[in-house]
Amino acid sequence: MKLSSILKLSVNMLIHSKLRSWLTIIGIFIGIAAVVAIISIGQGLQQSINSQLQGLGQDMITITSGGSRVGFGAPSGFGESSMVDVKELSEKDIEALKLVPGIAFIDGVIGGRASVRYQGSTAQLSVQGNDPSVFNEFVTVDLEAGRYINSGDVRSVVIGHGIAYNVFDTKINIGSVVTISNKSFRVVGILESGSGFISSDNNIYMSTKDARDVLNSTITLKQDEFSSIIVKVSDPDFVNETSTSIENALMNSHHVTKAKEDFTVTSALAIQERFSTITGTMVLFLGSIAAVSLLVGGVGVANTMFTSVLEKTREIGIMKAIGARNSDILLIFLINSGLLGLVGGVLGIIFGVLVSLILPILGLGSGSGPAGFTFTPSISLELLVFGVLFSIAIGMISGAVPAYNASKLRPVEALRYE
Repeated sequence: MKLSSILKLSVNMLIHSKLRSWLTIIGIFIGIAAVVAIISIGQGLQQSINSQLQGLGQDMITITSGGSRVGFGAPSGFGESSMVDVKELSEKDIEALKLVPGIAFIDGVIGGRASVRYQGSTAQLSVQGNDPSVFNEFVTVDLEAGRYINSGDVRSVVIGHGIAYNVFDTKINIGSVVTISNKSFRVVGILESGSGFISSDNNIYMSTKDARDVLNSTITLKQDEFSSIIVKVSDPDFVNETSTSIENALMNSHHVTKAKEDFTVTSALAIQERFSTITGTMVLFLGSIAAVSLLVGGVGVANTMFTSVLEKTREIGIMKAIGARNSDILLIFLINSGLLGLVGGVLGIIFGVLVSLILPILGLGSGSGPAGFTFTPSISLELLVFGVLFSIAIGMISGAVPAYNASKLRPVEALRYE
């Protein structure tokens, strides 16, 4: 029997059993749609998180006071909390870090919130004090206008894009004067807009000396203490090794063991790896749940094909009587089951793609999200091709046994079947 004739017979079987076929297709449709949507959203989320974390600087390591195991809370947006014993970082720690190989720059940071007033409007904003001599080495956002703070500046600040444009009723320009804790500061730089949960849009940056002056009523740091210390490594490929060296140096400086660490060392690379593991596990788990519906769809295909074999027993006998071979009958039913999978897979992919694109519009992804976090689903050609091939495979595997049974029917018995 010609392949074209086999294909025609398979398509006719699909068309002339409409209700049963479509009920079978729905099972595969739901499974493929769920898998495609979950994987697309999961991959998009993972890529966005990685992109956001790269904005922290892959060559930077943050040290915060207090021992911890897991959590958030560093001034840069991420870090570790769950404090064990709080001991503030100090100049002594910076001196210890200067002996660690692989460190290019060190910056002691002071962070807090202060009252900021501009042309009659007042807001509570985040203030961060940095060493002006190395500030430009650590900032990870480009300038929109002006310049960074430098060692010669007195009462000068660099502000985030959101502060310049959105916080106050009037836009802040380069050279404008803002009042922070009743002290006047001149704006020398405005950063470009950032996005996501790692954003400097609403931060004000100034020298460490000025930060101690404006935050003295809100923080309890001594003159030689810091909220955190940030280091920049010479080679980003050795961030993990340098993190370990920093940890050992500070343990020796603080005379503590690893179990009683009173500080936390965190790198953007380590956080990125942690989030990749978490999101990867989440996508795998949800995808496995969605795959259960594919299993149900496969059972539906098998049931439909068994029923088709019973209904078409006489036709099978007639085809065999006029010369159809066992392989021809096998192919007819295999292709028919594969078509069920193909139609369900294609429809499922279309629906899954639409769901993954619509969810962001509804505020669960790009354009809106917690803390301004955005992401765009990642819809890859490989995923779509895999979805189609997998749905066809599910259909053909599920229909293999019924197809085999049909091919083994004896013509005489088939013709006698009522």
